[in-house]
Amino acid sequence: MDQKIVTCLMFSGQAEEAIRFYTSVFSPAEIEQIVPQENGIMFHATFRLKGQRLMAIDNHIDHHEFTPAMSLCVTCDTEEEIDRVFERLSQSGKVLVPLGSYPFSKKFAWVEDQYGVSWQLSLG
Repeated sequence: MDQKIVTCLMFSGQAEEAIRFYTSVFSPAEIEQIVPQENGIMFHATFRLKGQRLMAIDNHIDHHEFTPAMSLCVTCDTEEEIDRVFERLSQSGKVLVPLGSYPFSKKFAWVEDQYGVSWQLSLG
């Protein structure tokens, strides 16, 4: 059964670059569809990260910032995976909560990536 609610990320001209980055960070991952506008700028895309379907769009009219008030929570299967994902997402980004052990998780981190998207990572 397909998801009934799908998270949609709106970028200001970087959507295709961002989803290509995300699909290189997570596994399994795939780009399902990219629908370009006539001028070659991405209009709409669907992609999957670890089985979760997401959408991305580009908005060239208004600029909207992402905020950590809404984040994507990812459960990593191994320590190698959480270390690798944390490293990739925090490059050119910002660490909001350092990777470490916390009362609620053996290993957890919260990062804002280079595109401004907020990610909570935990070891499953």
